[in-house]
Amino acid sequence: MEKIIETKMNDDPILRVCTKIIVGPIILFGLYVQFHGDYGPGGGFQAGVIVAAGFILHSLIFGLKEGRKLVSENLNLNIMILGVLLYGGVGLISLYFNTEFLNYSILAHDSKHGQHIGILLIEFGVGLTVAGVMLILFHLFSSWKGKSK
Repeated sequence: MEKIIETKMNDDPILRVCTKIIVGPIILFGLYVQFHGDYGPGGGFQAGVIVAAGFILHSLIFGLKEGRKLVSENLNLNIMILGVLLYGGVGLISLYFNTEFLNYSILAHDSKHGQHIGILLIEFGVGLTVAGVMLILFHLFSSWKGKSK
């Protein structure tokens, strides 16, 4: 009787090489979606999920320990905090200059440029926050040990 040999994903050289090749372009595509979201489909939420998917793929293939080396818990928390502060900060700047909350027209010399800068900053804050939350959720669920019956 033959013994069935089980292999882990991180032992498969094809998966390891393909992951090393594709994680960079996934993150690059996420940045493309981030910074072209005001001209076409995309934006902060979609970009955050795409970037997080690249890091999650790396963790799935190389292990959670290697994934934590790439983006530590502390770095992940700081990314989420920076995203929320960036989003809220743009709104508070507009309040400081006595306009409505998240009125971007105050951010530049004319209204049109201010709107463009404001939307980019807001979407970048959303992207950072979403990427951080997705990574934390992945790491929490993957390290959770449920009760077995």
